[in-house]
Amino acid sequence: MRILVLGHSGYLGGHVARELRALPGVQFMSGGREASAGLAVDLATVTPGPLAERLFALAPDAVVNCAGAVGPQPVTLAEVNVRAPAVLCAALREAAPHARLVHLGSAAEYGPAGIGERVTEQSAARPTTLYGATKLAGTVAVTSSGLDAVVLRITNPVGPGAPAAGLPGRLARQLRGLEPDAVVRLGDLSAHRDFVDVRDVAHAAVLAATGSTRLPPVLNIASGQAVPVRELVRELVRVAGFQGRIEEDAEGSARSADVPWQCSDPTAARTALGWSARHSLADSVSALWSAVSAEPDREPVH
Repeated sequence: MRILVLGHSGYLGGHVARELRALPGVQFMSGGREASAGLAVDLATVTPGPLAERLFALAPDAVVNCAGAVGPQPVTLAEVNVRAPAVLCAALREAAPHARLVHLGSAAEYGPAGIGERVTEQSAARPTTLYGATKLAGTVAVTSSGLDAVVLRITNPVGPGAPAAGLPGRLARQLRGLEPDAVVRLGDLSAHRDFVDVRDVAHAAVLAATGSTRLPPVLNIASGQAVPVRELVRELVRVAGFQGRIEEDAEGSARSADVPWQCSDPTAARTALGWSARHSLADSVSALWSAVSAEPDREPVH
């Protein structure tokens, strides 16, 4: 089975690629902006015709699109999260209409939910951020394409390789090398989030790409449990052995105020893929800290 992973060198794509490479019977093909990628392409700028020619030559049985932008530039968000999946779908319809497309979406597409509520795939999509709106537009492009396609709507991925653009990755790198009496100042940590291990996300993508049965258009990939962001911070502080002080901004952040609670119901993914989250939050944070600790030395933070 020939599987192409777009965005193979990114946070999510790297884990998907790693699992596929170890899977018997799978021929892994890399796609991304790097010149070394098997399919060297920038989905934000390529047009359907040339992309279709490249895809026809590769003849993939499945394509996993892990390419995405988190911001904050509006143009970049539109190019990568909206235009790119639309162009990809147009090219696949021409070059490989029977290939399965697995597209990584986001729970940010849902927007606010009631406290204690677990949103399902049938819940209204009312994103409050530009990121969520662009991811939703990308989902619509995929689900309306007529392809054998599924969007995996991921909650908050955490685990080894988490980038510094997000709180877990940024804080882990900040804690490394701090003085014992250091003070770390963070924003409001009271919002509840559904954290899912990045390795579990990758496993869901692999199951979706290699399965033979038709899948629902959208599947939630989530732990199904919402915890305060403060709990993640405390766990990271614990595994890092940090003895200093965490100061929390009581005023909070605009995003936390807009979405104080976020939790998704993964029942449909369990039914369709036989998937469920295997890693606890403690497992994810421990693996994140181990990975950050193994990164090349840098100057201590004071």
